[in-house]
Amino acid sequence: MNDERYIRGSLRLAEVDGEGGQHVVDVLKDVAPDLARYVIEFGFGDVYSRPGLDLRTRELATVAGLAALGHAQPQLRVHVNGALNVGCTPAEVVEVIIQMALYAGFPAALNAAFTAKQVFAERGLLPVVSSAR
Repeated sequence: MNDERYIRGSLRLAEVDGEGGQHVVDVLKDVAPDLARYVIEFGFGDVYSRPGLDLRTRELATVAGLAALGHAQPQLRVHVNGALNVGCTPAEVVEVIIQMALYAGFPAALNAAFTAKQVFAERGLLPVVSSAR
């Protein structure tokens, strides 16, 4: 194990996803510990630790990508929380999801909106008022 990458990744994971990210790692430990290590070392130790984008931008891009997939609601849930943890607003998350309706279709955007709504409700952030029109 590359301890430097693992430590850097663990710190970044905690910064972005808090308990949600650690929960994913913990769940994987007894079934796929190497996958958990890859998530920490590569995902957060390498990619999320790169210069060039701040964490807000990285999380909005991640929300967009997961929303566009349309079938990654557990991961989207973690990253909607992550986006909020690093300073994104619920309105920004919703705007990214609306943007994905254009490129990924309405079913994917609707799935993402329902997931975001659950996260917002759990955090006491409803209602989210649109700035459109």
